[in-house]
Amino acid sequence: MLLDPGMDLTLRPMRYPDFYERYRAAIRNTWTVEEVDLNSDLADLAKMTDRERHLINRLVAFFATGDSIVANNLVLNLYRHVNAPEARLYLSRQLYEEAVHVQFYLTLLDTYLPDHDERVKAFAAVEHIPSIRDKAEFCFKWIDSIGGLDRLETREDRKSFLLNLICFAACIEGLFFYGAFAYVYWFRSRGLLGGLATGTNWVFRDESMHMEFAFSVVDTVRAEEPDLFDDELGERVAEMMREAVEAELAFARDLCGDERDGMSVARMREYLEYVADQRLARLGLPGRYGSANPFAFMELQDVQELANFFERRVSAYQVAVEGEVAFDESF
Repeated sequence: MLLDPGMDLTLRPMRYPDFYERYRAAIRNTWTVEEVDLNSDLADLAKMTDRERHLINRLVAFFATGDSIVANNLVLNLYRHVNAPEARLYLSRQLYEEAVHVQFYLTLLDTYLPDHDERVKAFAAVEHIPSIRDKAEFCFKWIDSIGGLDRLETREDRKSFLLNLICFAACIEGLFFYGAFAYVYWFRSRGLLGGLATGTNWVFRDESMHMEFAFSVVDTVRAEEPDLFDDELGERVAEMMREAVEAELAFARDLCGDERDGMSVARMREYLEYVADQRLARLGLPGRYGSANPFAFMELQDVQELANFFERRVSAYQVAVEGEVAFDESF
């Protein structure tokens, strides 16, 4: 089974061909940071208010921290416990994509923050920015919970692994990153920071695939070992999601302050609750909040990625030619 201890090296016969197809789809998503033009963003930043620049600086600092946390979890925890070579192929590709994301955010920080001291503080966000430190501590709580597990020998070991994977998929990539994307697309809906939005489109596409791969691993384990998914696990997942929503709300209070042009802590709460319910539903668990999506610009995300189709470089629309574009995804 997928979580049996060991390191299966045999790709034929292939036990999980879906994982291999996800790896191939990820290869078709290749993009590079050098393709993102940030020059126009500098003019937009110059005309922003201090509070808006504060929001952007915090946001980029979180991105740089968040993807590094994800990459560490891939290497230290997920790769060694998912016992299928085709799944490890995908995780290897994902690690490369996380490195590209880190490079993108490094470039953003270097471009957006010309002051050396501000850049140093942003790169050390988990030490200097309480709202980011709290989110990082939430991540480490679940990542470190299996840090001492060399092999998944017992039922409880496997449940601990599943909690790590669900936190990674539903809370970090599926909630924290989606909340951050909403700020980016709020600026884009106002005609601002087009370079950031372009790069974020490609990151968004990668992260959506990462999240769905992790959920497909959960689905596979659930089919192979249904006894792991008991009421106790469901309660722990629901509590984990509640903690994630609260941590992201604290970040929103840091970023938003007073309401501006449709972005506020209250609306972000609704959005986070809506997304949390979507993640719980994907796991076959009941929703907790019943909130609706308050951000129309998030519902249009996939449609807007196709805008100016013939003016973009090949990498911007490669997946539309060779992969899939879904217009009914819940954001």
